[in-house]
Amino acid sequence: MTLSHLGSQETTYSDQYDPSLLETFENAHQGNDYYVKFNCPEFTALCPITGQPDFATIIISYVPDVKMVESKSLKLYLFSFRNHGSFHEDCVNVIMKDLITLMDPKYIEVTGKFLPRGGLSIDPYCNYGKPGTRWESVAWDRMTHHDMYPENVDNR
Repeated sequence: MTLSHLGSQETTYSDQYDPSLLETFENAHQGNDYYVKFNCPEFTALCPITGQPDFATIIISYVPDVKMVESKSLKLYLFSFRNHGSFHEDCVNVIMKDLITLMDPKYIEVTGKFLPRGGLSIDPYCNYGKPGTRWESVAWDRMTHHDMYPENVDNR
């Protein structure tokens, strides 16, 4: 495994969607189930219709199996959405699917908390549990109970 982004003094920031930026390393604690959570409060993408920027906090939480995503490569990947035209719901699903393809985690969920435009904020959520494992039922349970107690939206 070679990590080409971490420690590089010549980082290139792609502003076009590019999942090939993602890199992994081996999970040193494969015998443990534990969550890894990333918060990206500066996510941007473009509305595919108007071209206007959409701003969000993207929250990624996953239970690793063998591979884990390297954080600098994740930052570069998320930055690559900068000029990508995609609806909010599409962004979170694409991020989740790219990370599933990359890592094959036991469980993953991705939430987008988008700032309002036109007086409306959108908070899409998606998740996945590895089929045939107990994480598959965890995903279903979390999906069916998601947002049962919604937050007050007074800070956006």
